Amino acid sequence: MDIRPLVSLSARLMEAAGGGAMVLGALIALFAMMFRHRGLPPAEAYRLFRLNLGRAILLGLEFLVAADILRTVSNEPTLRDVLVLGLIVLVRTFLSFTLTVELEGRWPWQPEREHARPTASPPRPP
Repeated sequence: MDIRPLVSLSARLMEAAGGGAMVLGALIALFAMMFRHRGLPPAEAYRLFRLNLGRAILLGLEFLVAADILRTVSNEPTLRDVLVLGLIVLVRTFLSFTLTVELEGRWPWQPEREHARPTASPPRPP
């Protein structure tokens, strides 16, 4: 049984999921900024918007990398195909790393800082 058409279909579905994750994530981030974070100071609302949008982009990039890997292995890969895949994965991995640094202020392999950026102002004493 030839499973290449199934793997190719899976790659297309992963691409659609990647694009969908980015578009849907952008819309959710926009609506959250407009309605959920309305009472926050503009700088904090913008920071949360960027954080949510960046997370959506990162999720979409992960799906797109998976789609590229599936597409490459669905055919008999040539050296050129493997090199192109390696370059695509390298660029997307670099984008993921730089987005993580930009959004969270740390490298992906570093532990999270517990009190790096508060999401809301601390409660006032009674």
